[in-house]
Amino acid sequence: MKLFEEVLRDGEPLSDEFVDRMRGAVEEGGLEVLAVISGGRTDGAAVIAYRLNVSAATDFASIEELHVRPGDRRQGIGGALLEAIEKRCGERCVSYVEVQTDDEAAEFYAALGYEEESDVRVFSKSLPIINEPNPET
Repeated sequence: MKLFEEVLRDGEPLSDEFVDRMRGAVEEGGLEVLAVISGGRTDGAAVIAYRLNVSAATDFASIEELHVRPGDRRQGIGGALLEAIEKRCGERCVSYVEVQTDDEAAEFYAALGYEEESDVRVFSKSLPIINEPNPET
């Protein structure tokens, strides 16, 4: 989690409640966290979410996060994480994996066989939080 906090949250720690929710999702099988650790330090990590795909009537996977420390890039760590993701997907009979990424990482994914989908557009909308999250629900 420290790597994600450093890279995605400018060092701001994740709340205990959120970490507990992630742990629960991992225990239930809907989420996996993979890490490359060297010398007691996490050099790279990935989060994979598994969801039902109604149109295909099967599961699909989404790479929610994949980060390698900037100083450790171009050493095969990201490729090793993708290889592990693909292996896990195969073990779970998932034949489709997607990732939403920025321009900086697009070449990385393309070099490893991921193709840009020209017929899919991603839309998003920020919504106001009406109630504070309740960890008991």
